[in-house]
Amino acid sequence: MKKAITSILFSFLIASIFISCNSNSQKEVPLNALIPRPNTVSAAIGAFEVGRKTRISVLNHKLNSTAMVIANELKDAIGYELELTTSASAQKGVINLILNDSQENGHEAYELSITHQEVVIKAESPAGIFYGFQTLKQLLVQESGNWFLPSASIEDQPKYSYRGSMLDVSRHFFDMEDVKQYIDYLAMYKMNYLHLHLADDQGWRIEIKSWPNLTTHGGSTEVGGGEGGFFTQDQYREIVDYAKDRFITIVPEIDMPGHTNAALASYAELNCDGKARELYTGTNVGFSSLCVDKEITYEFIDDVIKEVAALTPGPYIHVGGDESHATEKEDYLKFINRAQTIVRSHGKEMIGWDETAQANLSSTSVTQLWASPDFAREAMSKGAKLIMSPATHAYLDMKYDSTTNLGLSWAGYIEVDKGYSWDPDTLLSGITREHILGIEAPLWSETVTNMDEIEYMIFPRLAGYAEIGWSGVGDWEEYRQRLAGHGAKWAAMGINFYQSPKVDWK
Repeated sequence: MKKAITSILFSFLIASIFISCNSNSQKEVPLNALIPRPNTVSAAIGAFEVGRKTRISVLNHKLNSTAMVIANELKDAIGYELELTTSASAQKGVINLILNDSQENGHEAYELSITHQEVVIKAESPAGIFYGFQTLKQLLVQESGNWFLPSASIEDQPKYSYRGSMLDVSRHFFDMEDVKQYIDYLAMYKMNYLHLHLADDQGWRIEIKSWPNLTTHGGSTEVGGGEGGFFTQDQYREIVDYAKDRFITIVPEIDMPGHTNAALASYAELNCDGKARELYTGTNVGFSSLCVDKEITYEFIDDVIKEVAALTPGPYIHVGGDESHATEKEDYLKFINRAQTIVRSHGKEMIGWDETAQANLSSTSVTQLWASPDFAREAMSKGAKLIMSPATHAYLDMKYDSTTNLGLSWAGYIEVDKGYSWDPDTLLSGITREHILGIEAPLWSETVTNMDEIEYMIFPRLAGYAEIGWSGVGDWEEYRQRLAGHGAKWAAMGINFYQSPKVDWK
């Protein structure tokens, strides 16, 4: 499969494309609006009609669970359920899901072929099938009550293996259904990691059975003094399973040694003076620290990581490590070194914010750039891979402009064009593609309190971050034309999105 974008794609993205439907009318179809931008697109005359007699053919049992998710999502899109079949009969009106064992293109690659007789999604893994279906959903056109897919051939695969977003459930707590909704939004645009910020000064949000007061006390409030909340381990497992069905890996973050007031308020012994701290509902940072000289601290960290790792099938545990201003540097480095050892002892690899690059990083650990290019380069020199999350370009909690009611502005305003127009491979001197695992767009929740506000902060910027991660950054003028067509889709879904004046919304 070709990785480079061909001239064919550009011609079809820029031009208006039409198909002939059974009604003999002409209708523009959204080959020129796909996000992320596919590697190659070839259009043809005609269309496949999706009707009540259309079937979804699944010939490999490895696709059974994926086919169920696809069938449910398609039902939500068109309003009725399609039959799943294991029949291999060559009949018209079938959407074929086919696993290809060639092992040539990567497990997330897919091929999508649409003719007037059938649809074929072919991939080397269920993940590729799922991503091909996400493209198919964007191509659905309704006319006179009927649904059509334009005849086309698409080959596609991602640029980066890590394409994620972070949701902070610590500053304000968001329940399991909200997190599932966030997962759905990531899946729509082929993102594959959700980083959950589970512990901070304002709240501890994951049940730890060996330290129960972390949630009963430390999870009892949030920014502004609300009632807070937390996930039981069963609820967390449900989130993990829901994400897994959509090929999204959960990365849990337990921030340490700073951003730990909720823990320090829950257990007096984690403080150097042996006195429990008061719960905190403000938004200041950098004032808290675990007592790095006490052995009980590392017993605590080991217990927490052990339980979280057992609940999390993904390869990573995030230990935070940012803004630890209340911890002396020598103590900080000692702590991160031990935390890394603890994470690895439980079968996971450590991710840390860029400050952790100062420690003795393993080459299998990952550093997440948010503020310091120098720390990122230091991590790179130690062999660690980078997740690119520059606050000035990728923080979803930054205001769009000075009139935005929600969000912060300490890293600057991030309008939709600024959020899209940066290349992780060239953003910083000395850091190139070979050092980069992928990108992540974090949403911190100091000012965000509900799903309506989450949607406003992530849409439309999330689509651009997804494209950077999957396709690589493109031309802004061309991208904004594709983006314009997604506003109507979001509105139809009831998504509260920011209608940027930078885009001529359709």
